[in-house]
Amino acid sequence: MNSNEKTIEKFDSHVMHSYKRFPLAMKQGAGRRCVDENGKEYIDFGSGIGTNSLGYCDEKWADAVCAQVRTLQHNSNYYYTEVQAEFASQLCGITGYKSVFFGNSGAEANECAIKIARKYSFDKYGKGRHNIITLVNSFHGRTIATLSATGQDVFHNYFFPFVEGFINVTANDIADLKAKLDDTVCAVMIEYIQGEGGVNALQQDFVDAIYDLCAERDVLVIADEVQTGAGRTGKFLAGEHFGKKADITTLAKGIAGGLPIGVCLAGEKCAEVLTAGTHGSTFGGNPIACAGGLAVLDRMKSAGFLEDVEKKAAYFRSELMKCPEVASVSGLGLMIGIELKTKKAADVSREAFEKGLLVLTAKEKVRLLPPLTITLDEINDGLRILFEILEE
Repeated sequence: MNSNEKTIEKFDSHVMHSYKRFPLAMKQGAGRRCVDENGKEYIDFGSGIGTNSLGYCDEKWADAVCAQVRTLQHNSNYYYTEVQAEFASQLCGITGYKSVFFGNSGAEANECAIKIARKYSFDKYGKGRHNIITLVNSFHGRTIATLSATGQDVFHNYFFPFVEGFINVTANDIADLKAKLDDTVCAVMIEYIQGEGGVNALQQDFVDAIYDLCAERDVLVIADEVQTGAGRTGKFLAGEHFGKKADITTLAKGIAGGLPIGVCLAGEKCAEVLTAGTHGSTFGGNPIACAGGLAVLDRMKSAGFLEDVEKKAAYFRSELMKCPEVASVSGLGLMIGIELKTKKAADVSREAFEKGLLVLTAKEKVRLLPPLTITLDEINDGLRILFEILEE
């Protein structure tokens, strides 16, 4: 039995089988490549589902995190830390938001957004105005509340009863939105690009309608940018592509470069909604995660970084469309969905793994979320493997 197999056997003996895993025991990574315990190398077009935004073990990121580990690894949120204060300040500065709540994941960030929206409405209008509209095919997390918010029936099983108060509207259907946006609604929650739902971007007229209708009714807009935020689309927030700024925006995944964090950003209207005792998180704003986040922000703000993401994204899409098996390419920036003509995405993902390329799937599409630091040479190396599979 080789080292890979030993680790997998030990892992499967003790870890709950809540994921379908590939037989890869990852040992280490550098840049955009990782190595398993048997020494096989992989090009990573998935970046930990969009989380390793600067790739594996970026030197400046690692130095910042290690320095924080040696200074202060954690303290209670009864106290203050400079690193959390600085991260919050820079996040608000780059996004234009007023205040931030830190948690540990995208689901927690979305839970916070849901609570802010309901409390904002309760404080101002009283009971009965608590419903939140989410979109069919959306995905907002795996807690009971965020599963309830998720607009996919496949997730609404086993864990009954689900949380009430969520209404699903068909994406890009303005008439459906108008019909369901009544006086019981306190917020509309959207992903500008439905990641788990198939890497599908919303249409501009539908986004415009959401913001216009919500503004008329004092209904909050929540933008779930857990997957689309932190530079993934070539803008720091995907909402910038649509010319919109939500009342509340959530971030996670790539914002700390691979460390667990969730961020809920609130604008002026609801910045003071959460008061002492109404929400909390033991590890939220952890100094180590914040140090990682500051390193990511430092890179994002460097001259030309986001413009370079857009250039690499354009190259990716142009090259992909040259492949006869590719029917279409969706998404924005380095959030890429590949619709295939004849092959199945799951089969392509497995074959790519065997050949040393890590890719993801979303519904019937192959999904790519490469590190934002990927080079053109690395893109070409990965595409050669992918095209070899697609053109078989």
